[in-house]
Amino acid sequence: MRRLIGDALSARVFARLDRRLSRDVERPVALALSGGGDSIALLRLACDWARRRGRTILALSVDHSLNPDSAAWSDFAEGAARAAGADWRGLRWTGEKPTSGLTAAARAARHGLIAEAARAAGARVVLFAHTADDVVEADLMRAQGATLGRVREWSPSPVWPQGRGLMLLRPLLHEARDGLRAWLDGQGADWIEDPANADPRYGRSRARQALAAGSPAPPTHDMPERALAVGLVAVSQAAVQASRDIDARTLAAALVCVGGGATPPRGERLRALLQRLASSQDFTATLCGARVAVAGGRVILTREVGELARRDVGPLQLTPGVEAVWDGRFAFTGSEPGWSVVAGRGRLSQLSDADRSALAALPPAARAAWPVLTKDGLAGPVLAGAGVERRGLVAERLRLALDETTHEDDLISAPRWRNAMEPPIFPDRHTQTGGADAAADDRGPQ
Repeated sequence: MRRLIGDALSARVFARLDRRLSRDVERPVALALSGGGDSIALLRLACDWARRRGRTILALSVDHSLNPDSAAWSDFAEGAARAAGADWRGLRWTGEKPTSGLTAAARAARHGLIAEAARAAGARVVLFAHTADDVVEADLMRAQGATLGRVREWSPSPVWPQGRGLMLLRPLLHEARDGLRAWLDGQGADWIEDPANADPRYGRSRARQALAAGSPAPPTHDMPERALAVGLVAVSQAAVQASRDIDARTLAAALVCVGGGATPPRGERLRALLQRLASSQDFTATLCGARVAVAGGRVILTREVGELARRDVGPLQLTPGVEAVWDGRFAFTGSEPGWSVVAGRGRLSQLSDADRSALAALPPAARAAWPVLTKDGLAGPVLAGAGVERRGLVAERLRLALDETTHEDDLISAPRWRNAMEPPIFPDRHTQTGGADAAADDRGPQ
């Protein structure tokens, strides 16, 4: 009987992994490994799947330096990973820790460290061991006033820009915690019990204790795996065009992507903007670093140039061969030293006639927030520099946020949007190998 239960668990998890991941490729699949029961179960199941599918697993463990036993926990996680056949890398959250909001800060640090390590290893997907119990606990916490987001089986990394291009897969999201531990017991496996899980100072622990004591669980509303974007008309690196009937989830995703920030808008400010869109009023507003210009049935979202100064988006100096993100919207890689990225604001008149002509294809509100390049020895800024590659992140990020991808292979192919709201200008990737001036003959934002 125990073997039959284990076989059924493996079959369910393998099916979820097969639905999302490629086979027989050298690229690793990353896995967040805390050493707790859920992550050890995921480690064993994922490594078994990887052996049969021609993949490798890279387990990533974060030492938060918050518990005197944390170094020993990392050692345990390394041993468990290597015994299961996975590669392993230990990560450490260093520096001063906040005196308030520690749980949220630790979660953000963990996601950031894991995302950077996964990307550096060439992974495109990170496995997390959230279970059905985590969903119910989070629902109870939200019912009590917490602002936690909802976890889904397949979703983008929540950190930006560290998590660019990465998806999270939670193949245990429909499994019960007790069932996983019973399966581990049957295998004679060990795991770590973090005392923080029973510490009532933490909201997650209080929710877990309340549910264990018999408190009724709130209803869980499963989000469809591929929710259609409502009200989105067209997307480019410079702007997003929407209609007035855009839904809240799509609007929030578009605003944070266009604004280049890390946290999508929620609560009253988002509701107020949706109410204004539902009216017949024409208006201009700013939210989440994005400018919202509404005229008739046309809604245009562009980067609010004034927010560049408030966010202190100063010059970004490029290190040869190292990709760097500017304003959360563009990634640049230079092949030679001396290049810096700055906003076009205050510099547009210094561009060449050809560059100004190319910028004319952008919506007027987007031009001053467009990046330009400067270099010692150049008379003025340029749109493209010799050996500098620019990759737009807005369309790619929005594509992931709105479930335009369903599989690991989708993360490798170039984003494809069916509509173009503006004349062709710059593609997502553009390298100028000749002179500094760029002709506006590209395929347009993809």
